[in-house]
Amino acid sequence: MGAEHALDVLIVSLGSTQGLRRADRELADSLVRAGASVEVATARAPSQARTLMLTDLAWARAARAAAEEALKRLACAPRAIVYSSTTAALLWPRPGAIRFDSTSRGNRPGRHGLWQRPLERRRLAQSELLLPWSDGALREAPAGVRDGAHSMVLAVAVEPSAGEREGERDIAAVTYAANPLKKGLDRVLDAWRRASSELSSGAGELVVTGTSTRELRAAGIDLEGERSVRLAGELSSEQYRTLVRRARVFICAPRREDHGLAQLEALADGCQLVTTPAPGPYAALPIAASLDARLVSEDLAGALRAALADPLPDYRLRAARALEPFSRREIDRVVAQQLLPRLLA
Repeated sequence: MGAEHALDVLIVSLGSTQGLRRADRELADSLVRAGASVEVATARAPSQARTLMLTDLAWARAARAAAEEALKRLACAPRAIVYSSTTAALLWPRPGAIRFDSTSRGNRPGRHGLWQRPLERRRLAQSELLLPWSDGALREAPAGVRDGAHSMVLAVAVEPSAGEREGERDIAAVTYAANPLKKGLDRVLDAWRRASSELSSGAGELVVTGTSTRELRAAGIDLEGERSVRLAGELSSEQYRTLVRRARVFICAPRREDHGLAQLEALADGCQLVTTPAPGPYAALPIAASLDARLVSEDLAGALRAALADPLPDYRLRAARALEPFSRREIDRVVAQQLLPRLLA
């Protein structure tokens, strides 16, 4: 194969969460719409490890294997490589761009990131281009690599899911609880109990998604006996968004939020976002505060009561306007006019 037929962009996808997988699909599709040839090399999920350090090592090795396999298979080297997450880049076989929602510097404090943080600093400095999901994610990178010559903020596209219709919001609230303690499910359940007891007609039903009975048990959380709480488990993207379209409220209380893609998707599908403030590059947080400051509070039960008993009538309309910078059309424009020329330069 001649050099003129080389693949334009190879995306090395960690794919360790549903959000990362969706972000990689969106980026690949956007690059294709911009006229690029794209291949996604997806890491194979490793066995579960005991610690975050070992977990990151296993995923970094899986990402390296996926990249090496793709590079061997291709007749000529791709013109650009994008590593999806800093973990995917830690053991890279060849430098490239790094796209990330957060850094080990931010979400692997103390002993959890002893080997990841120093190696991450080197990879971020060696990267051909940094592609943080948000300004907050960029601020977590070392100061020396935040300049415009080395970095470019590229959000993940967020669109209303197919089939949205009015008048079907028969679920009071939904929450996404993968990694239940990090997502603050225990705090969500406490707020749900208090709000349910204080609303004269009851709160309705809370649906918990993204986790399993086994994961909840390991986190010390038992839903047995919880009033009006249903565990929906781990759902496909389509099943999850269908459920969200039926909910009046998306509620969460993260102890740290690396981006908040689930919250942005909930806003796009017409939910009110009830959340506590949280450290991390929480892109949905300032949007939620601007839409209804009552719903962003450490008093999560009070925020939930306000959302269920006294919702603002124009909340959905203003949320749609606030999400316009995250539209697929806007992301496509940025990818075509800014990202692709820089990747292929």
